[in-house]
Amino acid sequence: MTRTAEQIAQAHKACLDGADTINVVISTHEKGSDATDKDFAHDMTLDEKKARVTRSVGYLKHQKTLDDWTDEDFTVIDKAITDADAFTGE
Repeated sequence: MTRTAEQIAQAHKACLDGADTINVVISTHEKGSDATDKDFAHDMTLDEKKARVTRSVGYLKHQKTLDDWTDEDFTVIDKAITDADAFTGE
């Protein structure tokens, strides 16, 4: 499968969105009892948060295996993967 430049750009944006989801869920968890209903995932249990992060990081890891990336910056995505693995115990 060969992706167009537009498809690659869309996939990279989706990866950045996934990284943001991971970061927000972890940040909300770290707030503990200070998290409010304005914090995404504030009402999730730890297991539910881990499941959400696991789904997002799985997508990121899959996307990273594709070999048609060009000059996209994966710094934020790589950090989110590392943070997600630490959060979930992977």
